[in-house]
Amino acid sequence: MDEPVHAPDVTVLLDRARGGDAEAWHRLVDLVYPDLKRLAHGALGAGKRHTLGTTALVHECYLRLARAEGAPRDRGHLMGLAVRIMRQVLVDHARERLAIKRGAGALKVTLDDELPHHASEFELLVDIDAALVRLAEAEPRQAQVFEYRYFGGLNDQDTAQALGISPRTVHRDWDAARAWLAQALSAGDPEPA
Repeated sequence: MDEPVHAPDVTVLLDRARGGDAEAWHRLVDLVYPDLKRLAHGALGAGKRHTLGTTALVHECYLRLARAEGAPRDRGHLMGLAVRIMRQVLVDHARERLAIKRGAGALKVTLDDELPHHASEFELLVDIDAALVRLAEAEPRQAQVFEYRYFGGLNDQDTAQALGISPRTVHRDWDAARAWLAQALSAGDPEPA
């Protein structure tokens, strides 16, 4: 998440948006749209299969950002909120797809209805989210690092910049969070280290 040339513009627009300037909010979204697109691509990439597209994820993120209470403090905060929202959207989508597969609320099924081809991947996403909530209770920074890396597709440097910590700390937290989550997902519910 290299700091773009328009970073000062983002800060000014965030200040105006916090003051209730709707036009500033729309201009802000136009400026960060490529970043949101990259985050969505990262969230949907890396071998993860989804029935939700990048553009749909960005648009849902935008809608939820626009409805959120208060404006973000700065560009890093905005990107952090976007990652968290994308996580929520993906998990909500996975839950909906699992409910469809199980027949919840389905009145009819036609040959054109899209059912998840990989329900286990939707279940894994929901399980990761639940485990991440547990990790956040004991190790909030590790959970944040995992969220930024896994759901935002950010690398160590970008995550460090967004969280205001060193890349080495990000790397250690990433390793610890992945190890804890792997154990939590395979062996039940261990306590975070």
